[in-house]
Amino acid sequence: MSLADQLANTMVLGALLLELRERFGDYELVAHWKQGEFHHDVVLRLPQEAKGVQGRVVVVATNCNGGVKEVLILPELPKRGALWHDRCPENEEFSGMLPPILELARTDHYFDPCELLTVDARSELRPEHRQRQRGGGWEPRCKP
Repeated sequence: MSLADQLANTMVLGALLLELRERFGDYELVAHWKQGEFHHDVVLRLPQEAKGVQGRVVVVATNCNGGVKEVLILPELPKRGALWHDRCPENEEFSGMLPPILELARTDHYFDPCELLTVDARSELRPEHRQRQRGGGWEPRCKP
């Protein structure tokens, strides 16, 4: 079983982070990107000393409750736009080349993330209290 599969099988972000700490002693939180109300990408870097891994960058996609949807293992840090361009290539607001995906695992929480970016995507925010995020999805409207 690949590292991505083992991490995805934890099913929740907290347990996944504990698994990384137990296996590798530590990890670095590089980025947390939110796209819309219901998708988070947590980008982690494993320590140099990490043994038996294909790549040192772990991208964990979660839902709004911390449920793991997808785990990617990459050789280097991705750019946010490249990650979303790879997921939704028809979306012209995202661009860039994603580093090669060395491992990929998806859980029962997974669904097509492009569905979160449509104009009619569901939202828990009232229309007057939200604005469209670059690339799609909704975020709270900040008062000027």
